[in-house]
Amino acid sequence: MKVSEIYNLAIKMGIEFDLRGKERVEKNLVRLKDRYDKMPEESKKEFDLERLKNPYSDTRIHFDSKKEVKKVLAGIDIGVGELLLADKIGGVDLVINHHPIGKALSSLDDVMHLQEEVLELYGVPINVAQGLLKERISEVSRRTSTGNNYQEVDAAGLLGISLMNVHTPADNLVASYLKNEIEKKKPEYVEDILKLLKEIPEYQEAIKRGMGPALFSGQPENRCGKIALTELTGGTEGTPKIYEKLAIAGVGTIISMHQSEEHKKEADSANINVVIAGHISSDSLGMNLFLDELEKKGIEIIPCFGLTRFSRSK
Repeated sequence: MKVSEIYNLAIKMGIEFDLRGKERVEKNLVRLKDRYDKMPEESKKEFDLERLKNPYSDTRIHFDSKKEVKKVLAGIDIGVGELLLADKIGGVDLVINHHPIGKALSSLDDVMHLQEEVLELYGVPINVAQGLLKERISEVSRRTSTGNNYQEVDAAGLLGISLMNVHTPADNLVASYLKNEIEKKKPEYVEDILKLLKEIPEYQEAIKRGMGPALFSGQPENRCGKIALTELTGGTEGTPKIYEKLAIAGVGTIISMHQSEEHKKEADSANINVVIAGHISSDSLGMNLFLDELEKKGIEIIPCFGLTRFSRSK
């Protein structure tokens, strides 16, 4: 496969497994195209045309050597040192990172609007979700604009190693996978959710590493109530102000990748149970579901840098 084909596959899978549904995502793309068409020419020059076909701004090709991809080195966090290791291993045609780097990191705030529409799915009025997330999205935009985001990209170019990252599409795969598991097993109590998670290989491995699923808010014997998967995808952590609104919307339990202390306090105050599936383990699950598709096409996968590889393609 070509790097561009792998990238297009990631976007396609991201849309297919988006909690909002394919129709909603495609409708947003059409609306953006309409906005672009009406822009003044000067504004069009600064517009990122990739956004017209890729709804996930935190997923990009950073360097393409144009080599046919037969061997992939994949990880959760790739730095310059890891790229040097890829060069040392030899024969690596493409490095796939999960977390955003380069332009994908600079544009992380844009994908956070996904959270607004996911919150709406769980009963939070869209105007309330947009209003509460506005400040947080602005904060992330300021934070990501100050860093040296292109170190890995520059290194990949100098080494001649293709580099891309797959963030929200992989997170969408996690959210969809867990949603299906919950709908299938119908957990009634919070401890049932923890049991469900601990049956998944990536979370089993995380337990061995001391980073397994945990209950941050609530009690194991609490009833789940309505279960929301609002903190598994959408760029990065949203606003802690949302828990009160989720409680009003009837949500009893949230499944999250990770949670700050401020978020925990607000969840406690709203009497919402919060189950932390695990950050790197959830990232591994999402990446594995994507990498399985590459493996089916005969591409060799070398996992590293936090990725615990469990193949479901065999």
